Amino acid sequence: MNASTDRAQEPRSSFSQRLHEIRTGFERPFWVANISELFERLSYYAAFASLARYLHETLNFRVEQASSLTGLFGGLVWFLAVFGGTVADRLGFRRSLSLAYLILSCSYFLLGSFGAPWLAPVRSAMLLIVLVSFVLMLPALGVALVKPCVVGTTARASEDNVRSIGYSIYYTLVNIGGAAGPYIASWVHQHISVENVFRVAALSVFAMFFAVLVLFKEPRRAGDTQTVSFAQAAKNFGTVISNPRFMLFLLIFSGYWVVYWQEFIILPLYIHDYINPNANTELLLVTGPLTVIALQMLVSFFTQRIPALRAITLGTLISGLAWLILMVHPTVLMAVLTLFTVSLGEITQSPRYYEYISRLAPPGQQGTYMGFAFLPIGIGSLIGGWFGGALIHHFGEVTHQPANIWWAVTAVGVATSALLWIYDKTMRRESIAPAK
Repeated sequence: MNASTDRAQEPRSSFSQRLHEIRTGFERPFWVANISELFERLSYYAAFASLARYLHETLNFRVEQASSLTGLFGGLVWFLAVFGGTVADRLGFRRSLSLAYLILSCSYFLLGSFGAPWLAPVRSAMLLIVLVSFVLMLPALGVALVKPCVVGTTARASEDNVRSIGYSIYYTLVNIGGAAGPYIASWVHQHISVENVFRVAALSVFAMFFAVLVLFKEPRRAGDTQTVSFAQAAKNFGTVISNPRFMLFLLIFSGYWVVYWQEFIILPLYIHDYINPNANTELLLVTGPLTVIALQMLVSFFTQRIPALRAITLGTLISGLAWLILMVHPTVLMAVLTLFTVSLGEITQSPRYYEYISRLAPPGQQGTYMGFAFLPIGIGSLIGGWFGGALIHHFGEVTHQPANIWWAVTAVGVATSALLWIYDKTMRRESIAPAK
């Protein structure tokens, strides 16, 4: 009887101990940084969800221009992220986060103010497309600083025994922000105006500017690695791009992101112009992050035995073929099902992608190579903006066969999957040698 009672109490004791470790294992900067990241993602995806239609319908850019500019907004940040960590280390996390949120709040406010009277002198002094392009580049400066600060704070302000949970909390909050952003954009667009979507985004990150100033204390721990200089960062960049096999993989995988980003670049325009002009396109974009939150662990469990590159290839194929659903039956409901299926592909490949990158890296250079794992996201967004704009102009405005857009998008996804399969077959047994 006593032995049975002891065994029953062991799980409770273990659970209580773990709960105590979680409560005490994170310093205050961990929570401040990660909660601020939630609001940063909320602002980013609120702006992203409304941007294409805002540029096309409110600022009267042609669909090709609106799509390219949307791709610029989504892509540039991932290039700057390569050097963002170096800047954050040099300035310190507190100053970097404060600066980032100040830049972001000003950027989003300007983005929603192109029609404001006080900006008229600037509008008259330069072409609108030049002004918009410049303002769309500014958020990238802020986001590129936020990412390394939050991840770095999670590492420094977490005890060793709860650090993995800390990254899970980070990932969860990112997806909550990703889901909340389009939802808030939807409400603001429907009840106030699309310009105010960007002002609400500005207010969200401006509040985080004060939160960091008041509540965030620079996390410092013994054993921190030495700060990387800008010269070393440039040398690391040269090391990576001089490795042709590694760069080939990144370039091939960029095709996945060309396909993925179409949900933000041309899907809102397509739904509004060719399916239902009254559709709530921002609200539809909540589908992806909610799917990730609900099913990431389950999909990871079922795919854990699949080799990493095959899982990446499978996820790319799923996301590519998903667009056929919308092509066969173009309705708002099928758009939701398409976004759900695209997200299934995302959560199939995403965790395995970072695992595979770490294995491609030469011994001792994993950190350097992981810093370049975001490049395909940026390349995919920049190319995807131009590509999506060309598709919706040609098939929608010239040939009046808009459903054919999704044949082309699917073709890119399938071609990328085929190239990944060929890459796997030809290089599976070959190691990536360090660049000399």
